[in-house]
Amino acid sequence: MSQRVRKFALTVHIMFSVGWIGAAAAYLVLDVTVVTSQDAQTLRAAYLAMELIAWYVIVPLALATLLTGLVMSLGTSWGLFRHYWVLISLLLTVFAVIVLLVEMQTISHLATVASDATTSSADLRALSSTLLHSAGGLVVLLMVLVLNVYKPRGLTPYGWRKQQKQREES
Repeated sequence: MSQRVRKFALTVHIMFSVGWIGAAAAYLVLDVTVVTSQDAQTLRAAYLAMELIAWYVIVPLALATLLTGLVMSLGTSWGLFRHYWVLISLLLTVFAVIVLLVEMQTISHLATVASDATTSSADLRALSSTLLHSAGGLVVLLMVLVLNVYKPRGLTPYGWRKQQKQREES
């Protein structure tokens, strides 16, 4: 990648990544509201907003982050499998995306129940929450952020071989 393209790709990747973290934080606030509120209208609104944020903000940002992260790793000298921090970031991101996509079934179900006008206040208060997943997801995203900022040293065996081969060719 040329320097100009690399900077553009990095900017886009950071934009999507920060957006994902922000949207996950907003979702977490709604999840805490679901756990702490007893008001039926608040619960109904929170469940519906959680589904909207998840489907239309979090899922697209998560997929865009994964895609732009792959572009960044494959288009720069960091590589995808050369450094442990890149590999761990990739694995954590893939894990977060998979858990998110699986959890979307639960989120949609909760929103469907909450949107039903016949659902009683007691039934709304009895609905489960996704607090564990949203808090855990945010922790995973912050771990990836720290890895990508600090970039701890350490080459994978593949990265070490590539480095040795480059040295021999020089």
